[in-house]
Amino acid sequence: MKLALKLAYKNLIGAGLRTWLNVGVLAFAYLIILFFNGLTNGWSHQAQRDGIRWEFGNGHLLNPHYDPYDPFSVQDGHGTLEGADTKALMPMLVQQGSIYPDGRMVSILLKGIPEDQTEIAVPIAELKNSSAELPVMLGERMAKSIKAAEGDKVLLRWRDHNGTFDAKEMTVAHIFNTEIPTVDNGTVWLPLDTLWHMTNLQGEASLFVASEHFDPAQTAGWKFLSQEELLKDTNDIINAERFSDAIIYLMLLAIALIAVFDTQVLSVFRRQREIGTYVALGMTRTQVVTLFTVEGSMYSIFAVVVGSVIGIPFFEYLASIGIGLPESIQSMGMMMGKRIFPLFSIQLIIGTVLLIIATATFVSYLPARKIARMNAVEALKGKLQ
Repeated sequence: MKLALKLAYKNLIGAGLRTWLNVGVLAFAYLIILFFNGLTNGWSHQAQRDGIRWEFGNGHLLNPHYDPYDPFSVQDGHGTLEGADTKALMPMLVQQGSIYPDGRMVSILLKGIPEDQTEIAVPIAELKNSSAELPVMLGERMAKSIKAAEGDKVLLRWRDHNGTFDAKEMTVAHIFNTEIPTVDNGTVWLPLDTLWHMTNLQGEASLFVASEHFDPAQTAGWKFLSQEELLKDTNDIINAERFSDAIIYLMLLAIALIAVFDTQVLSVFRRQREIGTYVALGMTRTQVVTLFTVEGSMYSIFAVVVGSVIGIPFFEYLASIGIGLPESIQSMGMMMGKRIFPLFSIQLIIGTVLLIIATATFVSYLPARKIARMNAVEALKGKLQ
């Protein structure tokens, strides 16, 4: 094997431009695979982290009549939780309403949470110091869509527990930034005590956000959704993106491997006398096949080295500053931040390196198999069998 490595190295270096063209194509495929997987890993990590931090906590305990995906369940989907320890739960009441910025009617969800809560990152405590009669909070996207700024007053209309409409001017006391669309779009946040008073639903909640100390065994008929269940939709979207990315980079890898395959086929055809000489000097056909296979695998090793020299500083730079996304993507309702920071794990790098080397070795072995069937005398004459 040591002799095969030395001979393969000398043959590749001697081939000159042909070698470096193959190396360049393989290195490009190597970098593309790392880039797409790193980008998707970064998106997945950020989406899960932000979703748990801003909305999901350690799970949701839903009222049996409340469905977050069914707007018709919002009005009646609330109640009190009996027979369960609520110390590890943060109540949230969700109600429908309408606001009228600049004479326009915009349907919204009113979400009330305790001002001293710590389960999610919504900065509801910012409303404690407000002197407004009805202070509320908006996300940046929501504020932008209704063209509201801090201190603006907007007419708010809602229904109480009897279905009677009521209206009052709300004051935008604080605008916060979040990457989670369901926390921002179409949502008005206010203190839970205020929403209880407005709707006469004292002590009731649509759902509870669980802390890490909550035991889901005691739910009194309420439905508990774990972090994994709450993140399922986001993970499904990310997995679909992984599949589409895989099609792209596997096509690039296939093109690179075809180039290596063609080079090896040409090499076997043009180097018949060399092959015959190796056999005449005492090398077995298996050793000659190994030599040509090692030459093909060395393309991938060179490609990994070249790709690493180029990719390490470039990917480190991307991981530090992130990749900016247009606002149109963020308004689609997916958990995507203004910038995605790619995540390149050791497992990803090692897996990609093994994929490149293994596939290049395999396609190099395919044309090299013909050597085992060649006649040494005819090979010395430069004639294929």
